[in-house]
Amino acid sequence: MKKYLSLLVGMMLLIGVIAGCGARSSQGSSGNEEGSSSSEDKIVVKFSHVVAENTPKGKAANKFEKLAEKYTNGKVDVQVFPNSQLYSDDEVLSAIQQNNVQLAAPATSKVSKLFPEWQVFDLPFAFPDTKAVQEAMESEEIGGKLFSMLKEEQLLGLSMWDNGFKQMTLDSHTLKKPSDFEGEKFRVMSSKVLEAQFEAVDANPTPMPFSEVYSALEQGVINGQENTLSNIYSKKFHEVQDYMTISNHGYLGYAVITNNEFWQGLPDDVRKNMEKALNETTKWVRENGKRLNDENLKKIKEDGTLKEIHKLTEEEKQAWIKAMDPVYKEFEEEIGKDLIDAVKGLRE
Repeated sequence: MKKYLSLLVGMMLLIGVIAGCGARSSQGSSGNEEGSSSSEDKIVVKFSHVVAENTPKGKAANKFEKLAEKYTNGKVDVQVFPNSQLYSDDEVLSAIQQNNVQLAAPATSKVSKLFPEWQVFDLPFAFPDTKAVQEAMESEEIGGKLFSMLKEEQLLGLSMWDNGFKQMTLDSHTLKKPSDFEGEKFRVMSSKVLEAQFEAVDANPTPMPFSEVYSALEQGVINGQENTLSNIYSKKFHEVQDYMTISNHGYLGYAVITNNEFWQGLPDDVRKNMEKALNETTKWVRENGKRLNDENLKKIKEDGTLKEIHKLTEEEKQAWIKAMDPVYKEFEEEIGKDLIDAVKGLRE
Protein backbone atom coordinates (compact mmCIF):
# COMPACT_ATOMS: atom_id res chain seq x y z
CA MET A 1 0.00 0.00 0.00
CA LYS A 2 2.85 2.39 0.92
CA LYS A 3 4.61 1.58 -2.34
CA TYR A 4 1.41 2.31 -4.27
CA LEU A 5 0.92 5.71 -2.54
CA SER A 6 4.55 6.68 -3.18
CA LEU A 7 4.23 5.80 -6.85
CA LEU A 8 0.99 7.83 -7.14
CA VAL A 9 2.53 10.90 -5.48
CA GLY A 10 5.57 10.65 -7.77
CA MET A 11 3.41 10.55 -10.89
CA MET A 12 1.44 13.59 -9.74
CA LEU A 13 4.62 15.57 -9.14
CA LEU A 14 5.94 14.63 -12.60
CA ILE A 15 2.69 15.76 -14.26
CA GLY A 16 2.92 19.05 -12.40
CA VAL A 17 6.47 19.67 -13.58
CA ILE A 18 5.57 18.93 -17.22
CA ALA A 19 2.52 21.22 -17.06
CA GLY A 20 4.63 24.01 -15.59
CA CYS A 21 7.21 23.71 -18.35
CA GLY A 22 4.46 23.79 -20.98
CA ALA A 23 2.99 26.95 -19.52
CA ARG A 24 6.40 28.67 -19.46
CA SER A 25 7.03 27.57 -23.06
CA SER A 26 3.65 28.94 -24.14
CA GLN A 27 4.35 32.29 -22.46
CA GLY A 28 7.73 32.45 -24.14
CA SER A 29 6.33 31.94 -27.64
CA SER A 30 3.52 34.48 -27.42
CA GLY A 31 4.76 37.01 -24.91
CA ASN A 32 8.34 37.67 -25.92
CA GLU A 33 7.43 40.98 -27.57
CA GLU A 34 4.48 42.84 -26.18
CA GLY A 35 1.90 43.83 -28.81
CA SER A 36 3.34 41.68 -31.61
CA SER A 37 1.37 38.90 -33.32
CA SER A 38 2.34 35.28 -33.69
CA SER A 39 2.62 33.95 -37.23
CA GLU A 40 -0.67 32.07 -36.79
CA ASP A 41 -2.51 35.35 -36.02
CA LYS A 42 -1.16 37.38 -38.94
CA ILE A 43 -3.44 38.45 -41.78
CA VAL A 44 -1.68 37.41 -44.99
CA VAL A 45 -2.05 39.87 -47.87
CA LYS A 46 -0.68 38.65 -51.21
CA PHE A 47 0.18 41.48 -53.60
CA SER A 48 0.66 40.39 -57.22
CA HIS A 49 2.12 42.53 -60.01
CA VAL A 50 3.90 42.01 -63.33
CA VAL A 51 6.80 44.47 -63.43
CA ALA A 52 10.31 44.49 -61.99
CA GLU A 53 11.04 45.66 -58.47
CA ASN A 54 13.11 48.64 -59.65
CA THR A 55 10.16 50.29 -61.45
CA PRO A 56 7.79 52.85 -59.87
CA LYS A 57 5.15 50.16 -59.25
CA GLY A 58 7.70 47.64 -58.00
CA LYS A 59 9.22 50.11 -55.56
CA ALA A 60 5.77 51.27 -54.45
CA ALA A 61 4.63 47.71 -53.72
CA ASN A 62 7.70 47.09 -51.56
CA LYS A 63 7.24 50.42 -49.77
CA PHE A 64 3.61 49.60 -49.05
CA GLU A 65 4.66 46.22 -47.64
CA LYS A 66 6.99 47.83 -45.10
CA LEU A 67 4.58 50.59 -44.12
CA ALA A 68 1.56 48.28 -43.76
CA GLU A 69 3.47 45.86 -41.53
CA LYS A 70 4.85 48.76 -39.47
CA TYR A 71 1.53 50.57 -38.96
CA THR A 72 -0.42 47.40 -38.14
CA ASN A 73 2.26 46.41 -35.61
CA GLY A 74 2.90 43.12 -37.37
CA LYS A 75 -0.77 42.08 -37.57
CA VAL A 76 -0.47 42.01 -41.36
CA ASP A 77 2.01 40.02 -43.44
CA VAL A 78 2.18 41.60 -46.91
CA GLN A 79 3.77 39.24 -49.45
CA VAL A 80 4.76 40.92 -52.73
CA PHE A 81 5.08 38.82 -55.89
CA PRO A 82 6.64 40.83 -58.79
CA ASN A 83 7.41 39.87 -62.40
CA SER A 84 4.20 37.85 -62.95
CA GLN A 85 5.34 35.24 -60.41
CA LEU A 86 1.72 34.51 -59.50
CA TYR A 87 -0.51 35.99 -62.18
CA SER A 88 -0.32 38.02 -65.37
CA ASP A 89 -2.29 41.27 -65.59
CA ASP A 90 -4.85 39.41 -67.70
CA GLU A 91 -5.45 36.91 -64.88
CA VAL A 92 -5.10 38.95 -61.73
CA LEU A 93 -8.56 40.54 -61.55
CA SER A 94 -10.15 37.09 -61.55
CA ALA A 95 -7.70 36.06 -58.81
CA ILE A 96 -8.75 39.11 -56.77
CA GLN A 97 -12.44 38.27 -57.22
CA GLN A 98 -11.76 34.76 -55.89
CA ASN A 99 -9.59 36.16 -53.07
CA ASN A 100 -6.61 34.10 -54.23
CA VAL A 101 -4.64 37.32 -53.96
CA GLN A 102 -5.73 40.30 -51.92
CA LEU A 103 -4.03 43.18 -53.73
CA ALA A 104 -3.04 43.92 -57.30
CA ALA A 105 -2.15 47.00 -59.33
CA PRO A 106 -3.05 46.16 -62.95
CA ALA A 107 -2.70 48.69 -65.74
CA THR A 108 -5.96 50.54 -66.30
CA SER A 109 -6.35 48.91 -69.72
CA LYS A 110 -6.71 45.53 -67.98
CA VAL A 111 -9.65 46.85 -65.95
CA SER A 112 -11.35 47.79 -69.22
CA LYS A 113 -11.94 44.08 -69.93
CA LEU A 114 -14.62 44.26 -67.24
CA PHE A 115 -15.56 47.90 -67.67
CA PRO A 116 -15.06 49.42 -71.15
CA GLU A 117 -15.30 52.90 -69.65
CA TRP A 118 -11.78 52.44 -68.19
CA GLN A 119 -10.43 52.64 -71.75
CA VAL A 120 -10.57 56.40 -71.30
CA PHE A 121 -7.02 56.19 -69.92
CA ASP A 122 -5.78 54.56 -73.14
CA LEU A 123 -6.87 57.42 -75.40
CA PRO A 124 -3.87 58.96 -77.20
CA PHE A 125 -2.67 62.33 -75.90
CA ALA A 126 -5.54 62.41 -73.38
CA PHE A 127 -3.52 63.96 -70.57
CA PRO A 128 -0.91 66.71 -70.92
CA ASP A 129 0.86 65.73 -67.68
CA THR A 130 0.54 63.62 -64.52
CA LYS A 131 -1.13 66.51 -62.69
CA ALA A 132 -4.02 66.31 -65.15
CA VAL A 133 -4.26 62.55 -64.52
CA GLN A 134 -4.43 63.13 -60.78
CA GLU A 135 -7.12 65.76 -61.24
CA ALA A 136 -9.07 63.27 -63.35
CA MET A 137 -8.85 60.51 -60.75
CA GLU A 138 -9.85 62.83 -57.91
CA SER A 139 -12.86 64.19 -59.79
CA GLU A 140 -16.35 62.72 -59.44
CA GLU A 141 -16.89 62.92 -63.20
CA ILE A 142 -14.00 60.55 -63.97
CA GLY A 143 -12.35 58.89 -60.96
CA GLY A 144 -15.47 58.71 -58.83
CA LYS A 145 -17.51 57.17 -61.63
CA LEU A 146 -14.83 54.62 -62.63
CA PHE A 147 -14.05 53.39 -59.11
CA SER A 148 -17.72 53.06 -58.17
CA MET A 149 -18.20 50.53 -61.01
CA LEU A 150 -15.76 48.03 -59.50
CA LYS A 151 -18.07 46.93 -56.69
CA GLU A 152 -20.37 45.34 -59.26
CA GLU A 153 -17.67 42.68 -59.71
CA GLN A 154 -16.72 42.23 -56.03
CA LEU A 155 -13.75 44.57 -56.49
CA LEU A 156 -12.76 47.72 -54.62
CA GLY A 157 -10.54 50.47 -56.01
CA LEU A 158 -8.20 51.83 -53.37
CA SER A 159 -5.87 54.17 -55.21
CA MET A 160 -4.21 55.12 -58.48
CA TRP A 161 -0.45 54.79 -58.94
CA ASP A 162 1.42 56.61 -61.69
CA ASN A 163 4.02 54.98 -63.85
CA GLY A 164 4.26 57.84 -66.27
CA PHE A 165 3.93 58.43 -69.98
CA LYS A 166 4.71 55.95 -72.72
CA GLN A 167 7.38 56.24 -75.38
CA MET A 168 7.74 54.39 -78.70
CA THR A 169 10.54 52.04 -79.76
CA LEU A 170 11.13 50.38 -83.13
CA ASP A 171 13.83 48.20 -84.68
CA SER A 172 14.06 49.72 -88.18
CA HIS A 173 13.82 53.53 -88.12
CA THR A 174 12.93 56.59 -86.10
CA LEU A 175 9.25 57.39 -85.61
CA LYS A 176 8.70 61.06 -86.42
CA LYS A 177 5.74 61.28 -88.80
CA PRO A 178 2.49 59.25 -88.67
CA SER A 179 3.53 57.64 -91.98
CA ASP A 180 6.59 56.14 -90.22
CA PHE A 181 4.25 53.63 -88.51
CA GLU A 182 2.93 52.12 -91.72
CA GLY A 183 3.10 48.31 -91.81
CA GLU A 184 5.08 47.95 -88.56
CA LYS A 185 3.99 45.38 -85.95
CA PHE A 186 3.64 46.89 -82.47
CA ARG A 187 2.92 45.08 -79.24
CA VAL A 188 -0.01 46.51 -77.30
CA MET A 189 -1.72 45.65 -74.05
CA SER A 190 -5.09 44.00 -74.47
CA SER A 191 -7.08 47.15 -75.25
CA LYS A 192 -9.27 47.95 -78.24
CA VAL A 193 -8.41 51.63 -77.90
CA LEU A 194 -4.68 50.92 -78.09
CA GLU A 195 -5.25 48.73 -81.14
CA ALA A 196 -7.25 51.52 -82.77
CA GLN A 197 -4.50 54.01 -81.95
CA PHE A 198 -1.99 52.05 -84.04
CA GLU A 199 -4.50 51.27 -86.77
CA ALA A 200 -5.10 55.02 -87.11
CA VAL A 201 -1.49 55.35 -88.32
CA ASP A 202 -1.63 52.18 -90.48
CA ALA A 203 0.44 50.02 -88.11
CA ASN A 204 -0.37 46.44 -87.10
CA PRO A 205 -1.11 46.13 -83.35
CA THR A 206 -0.42 42.79 -81.65
CA PRO A 207 -1.90 42.22 -78.16
CA MET A 208 0.60 40.38 -75.96
CA PRO A 209 1.31 39.82 -72.23
CA PHE A 210 4.04 42.04 -70.82
CA SER A 211 6.17 39.04 -69.84
CA GLU A 212 6.48 37.94 -73.48
CA VAL A 213 7.52 41.27 -75.02
CA TYR A 214 11.31 40.97 -74.74
CA SER A 215 11.53 37.60 -76.49
CA ALA A 216 9.03 38.72 -79.16
CA LEU A 217 11.18 41.77 -79.92
CA GLU A 218 14.36 39.72 -79.90
CA GLN A 219 12.91 37.13 -82.31
CA GLY A 220 11.28 39.70 -84.61
CA VAL A 221 7.72 38.55 -83.91
CA ILE A 222 6.99 42.25 -83.37
CA ASN A 223 8.95 45.27 -84.60
CA GLY A 224 8.19 47.74 -81.84
CA GLN A 225 6.34 48.55 -78.66
CA GLU A 226 5.15 51.40 -76.45
CA ASN A 227 6.00 51.68 -72.77
CA THR A 228 7.28 53.89 -69.98
CA LEU A 229 11.00 54.48 -69.65
CA SER A 230 11.15 52.51 -66.40
CA ASN A 231 9.59 49.46 -68.06
CA ILE A 232 11.76 49.82 -71.17
CA TYR A 233 14.93 49.93 -69.08
CA SER A 234 14.05 47.33 -66.44
CA LYS A 235 12.99 44.77 -69.08
CA LYS A 236 15.91 45.68 -71.39
CA PHE A 237 13.68 46.44 -74.37
CA HIS A 238 16.22 49.06 -75.46
CA GLU A 239 18.77 46.28 -75.98
CA VAL A 240 16.65 44.63 -78.69
CA GLN A 241 15.48 47.83 -80.40
CA ASP A 242 17.44 50.47 -82.30
CA TYR A 243 15.26 53.58 -82.18
CA MET A 244 13.22 55.34 -79.50
CA THR A 245 10.91 58.34 -79.78
CA ILE A 246 10.11 60.37 -76.67
CA SER A 247 6.47 60.98 -77.50
CA ASN A 248 4.58 61.03 -74.17
CA HIS A 249 1.58 60.01 -76.25
CA GLY A 250 -0.19 57.85 -73.70
CA TYR A 251 -0.49 57.54 -69.94
CA LEU A 252 0.27 54.32 -68.09
CA GLY A 253 -1.20 54.10 -64.63
CA TYR A 254 -2.18 51.34 -62.24
CA ALA A 255 -5.39 50.90 -60.31
CA VAL A 256 -4.68 49.45 -56.86
CA ILE A 257 -7.51 46.97 -56.38
CA THR A 258 -8.60 44.57 -53.66
CA ASN A 259 -11.41 42.11 -53.00
CA ASN A 260 -14.28 44.16 -51.56
CA GLU A 261 -15.44 41.49 -49.10
CA PHE A 262 -11.89 40.90 -47.86
CA TRP A 263 -11.20 44.60 -47.32
CA GLN A 264 -14.51 45.32 -45.56
CA GLY A 265 -13.97 42.24 -43.38
CA LEU A 266 -10.67 43.49 -41.95
CA PRO A 267 -10.68 44.66 -38.32
CA ASP A 268 -11.30 48.41 -38.23
CA ASP A 269 -7.87 49.26 -36.83
CA VAL A 270 -6.08 47.08 -39.39
CA ARG A 271 -8.02 48.55 -42.32
CA LYS A 272 -7.40 52.10 -41.07
CA ASN A 273 -3.65 51.52 -40.83
CA MET A 274 -3.53 49.76 -44.19
CA GLU A 275 -5.21 52.82 -45.71
CA LYS A 276 -2.66 55.04 -44.01
CA ALA A 277 0.17 52.98 -45.53
CA LEU A 278 -1.50 53.10 -48.96
CA ASN A 279 -2.00 56.88 -48.84
CA GLU A 280 1.65 57.44 -47.97
CA THR A 281 2.74 55.10 -50.75
CA THR A 282 0.52 56.85 -53.30
CA LYS A 283 2.00 60.20 -52.30
CA TRP A 284 5.50 58.76 -52.72
CA VAL A 285 4.63 57.41 -56.19
CA ARG A 286 3.32 60.77 -57.30
CA GLU A 287 6.45 62.55 -56.08
CA ASN A 288 8.96 60.03 -57.44
CA GLY A 289 7.47 58.43 -60.57
CA LYS A 290 8.79 61.09 -62.96
CA ARG A 291 12.18 61.12 -61.24
CA LEU A 292 12.54 57.35 -61.68
CA ASN A 293 11.63 57.57 -65.37
CA ASP A 294 14.11 60.42 -65.91
CA GLU A 295 16.81 58.34 -64.20
CA ASN A 296 16.01 55.41 -66.48
CA LEU A 297 16.27 57.59 -69.59
CA LYS A 298 19.74 58.61 -68.45
CA LYS A 299 20.69 54.94 -67.96
CA ILE A 300 19.35 54.03 -71.42
CA LYS A 301 21.51 56.78 -72.95
CA GLU A 302 24.55 55.61 -70.98
CA ASP A 303 24.06 52.01 -72.18
CA GLY A 304 24.47 53.25 -75.75
CA THR A 305 22.50 50.36 -77.29
CA LEU A 306 20.09 52.60 -79.23
CA LYS A 307 21.13 54.18 -82.51
CA GLU A 308 18.90 57.21 -81.96
CA ILE A 309 16.66 58.76 -79.30
CA HIS A 310 14.36 61.35 -80.85
CA LYS A 311 12.07 63.74 -78.98
CA LEU A 312 8.95 64.84 -80.84
CA THR A 313 8.89 68.48 -81.82
CA GLU A 314 5.65 70.38 -81.21
CA GLU A 315 4.89 70.26 -84.93
CA GLU A 316 5.44 66.48 -85.05
CA LYS A 317 3.31 66.00 -81.93
CA GLN A 318 0.40 67.90 -83.49
CA ALA A 319 0.62 65.67 -86.56
CA TRP A 320 0.37 62.56 -84.35
CA ILE A 321 -2.60 64.06 -82.48
CA LYS A 322 -4.40 64.82 -85.73
CA ALA A 323 -3.81 61.29 -87.05
CA MET A 324 -4.95 59.58 -83.83
CA ASP A 325 -7.86 61.83 -82.84
CA PRO A 326 -10.49 59.78 -84.78
CA VAL A 327 -10.08 57.16 -82.01
CA TYR A 328 -12.05 59.47 -79.68
CA LYS A 329 -15.09 59.50 -81.95
CA GLU A 330 -14.79 55.75 -82.61
CA PHE A 331 -15.10 54.93 -78.89
CA GLU A 332 -17.44 57.71 -77.82
CA GLU A 333 -20.40 55.35 -77.42
CA GLU A 334 -18.43 52.52 -75.75
CA ILE A 335 -16.55 54.68 -73.25
CA GLY A 336 -19.30 57.26 -72.83
CA LYS A 337 -19.54 60.77 -74.20
CA ASP A 338 -19.49 62.27 -70.70
CA LEU A 339 -16.11 60.68 -69.91
CA ILE A 340 -14.70 61.57 -73.35
CA ASP A 341 -15.78 65.20 -72.92
CA ALA A 342 -14.35 65.34 -69.40
CA VAL A 343 -10.96 64.12 -70.64
CA LYS A 344 -11.02 66.52 -73.60
CA GLY A 345 -11.67 69.31 -71.14
CA LEU A 346 -8.51 68.40 -69.23
CA ARG A 347 -6.49 68.26 -72.43
CA GLU A 348 -7.73 71.64 -73.56
